[in-house]
Amino acid sequence: MEEVVKTKFEQTILANLTPDGELLDLEDKNIGPEEMRLLCEAEDLSSVKQLFLSQNQLCGESIEILGQVKGLAGLTSLYLNNNIIGDEEAKILANAELLKGLKCLMLEANNIGPQGAETLASSPNLKNLEILFLDSNPIGPEGARAVACSEQLPRLQELHLDSTGIGDEGALAIAESPQLTDLKKLYLCSNKMGDAGAIALAKSANLKNLNVLSIWRNEIRDEGGKAIAQSQTFMNLERLYMSLNLIERPVRKIIRGSDLAKRLTTLVMD
Repeated sequence: MEEVVKTKFEQTILANLTPDGELLDLEDKNIGPEEMRLLCEAEDLSSVKQLFLSQNQLCGESIEILGQVKGLAGLTSLYLNNNIIGDEEAKILANAELLKGLKCLMLEANNIGPQGAETLASSPNLKNLEILFLDSNPIGPEGARAVACSEQLPRLQELHLDSTGIGDEGALAIAESPQLTDLKKLYLCSNKMGDAGAIALAKSANLKNLNVLSIWRNEIRDEGGKAIAQSQTFMNLERLYMSLNLIERPVRKIIRGSDLAKRLTTLVMD
């Protein structure tokens, strides 16, 4: 029976591996501990750069096994979104050597809280990471602060924190962080961020390299809108997404007529 399972999963791997061997897509393939173990034992996966394990209800034992994998030495992008990864699993991942070569880590839509975010942010294995997705995890302002203040993410350029409950406090932590000076893309949608958070971002001395900012579906009002329009921080901004806030029409008109708007290639606003 075990040999049958192995053969079947080997066929699944081969069927979902691109011809060049660089991308393995195992999204929604009913992968459990046994399949994960077989994946870890699989030969000749050293060429895989992108591994998709999304939507497999991965947690506990499966993540423990993934954390011990040795045969994916060339991996640069790992997609674990839409699983059941919580703080304990985040700790396992943070300690995994598998992460050392990663440039992109996708953890969207899991159960990672403040503690899990802090564990990941303090991991010495993410020094090459350029893109981090933590959207739709309840990390809160504490988790945002842990990521923002981390000295273990020196190459981070793209941070996705949509729907993470960070609020104004989390936005302030990001704005004040001297560790995020190389950040180019920041996504903070659906976080109940108000004027205080928007003003902090607009006046930040550390976010001057941003070229994409997404803050739609928050609670930003006129004062926050004016601060964004007048910002000297956003001189390199190319794309700004800020629909579904609480900014009144006169201030929206000010934003559209601002020097900022003239520099932008994309402005999405009500």
